[in-house]
Amino acid sequence: MNHVLGERLKSLRAAKGLTLRQLSDLSGLSVSMLSQIESGSADPSLGSLRKLAQVFEASIATLFSDPDAPNVSVSRPGARHRLSGSDAGFVYERLTPGRGDLEVLTADIPPGAASSAHPWGHPSTECVFVISGELTVEIAGQTYVIVGSESITFDSRQPHRYFNDSEAMTSIVVSVTPPSP
Repeated sequence: MNHVLGERLKSLRAAKGLTLRQLSDLSGLSVSMLSQIESGSADPSLGSLRKLAQVFEASIATLFSDPDAPNVSVSRPGARHRLSGSDAGFVYERLTPGRGDLEVLTADIPPGAASSAHPWGHPSTECVFVISGELTVEIAGQTYVIVGSESITFDSRQPHRYFNDSEAMTSIVVSVTPPSP
């Protein structure tokens, strides 16, 4: 689970002098969910992370920043930080440490799943590489179909979302710089 996020959240909450109850009131997240995130026993959704980032007037990447992030990092299955979309039917796994300069995620997207219910934007550049399957990407009202071994790069300030409109699993790698999921 995500101990870096939990420690960072505790630190930000303490710096603002907030109790879990006060943070709950400000973020709309339950005290028990906040406690589980802080203890590292729960993986928050991207929607939850957006709410927390708003309370702390910070980017989502700030919540994951790790001042002790190594200069060399090996990412292994089963030991990666996980992020779920707030209404997505899949989970992202982080491939990069929390240095704040680059975010690389991987995900397996089942048929019918989407990254969010509605397109939204954030200040970054994003590149999605489809490992296998077929990914539909909606960007600023236009739809692009990206298949295995293809990629799409775009200014992610444009409202966007990903979804799997096919009948097979789709595997992707997403790179975001600067990190602002």
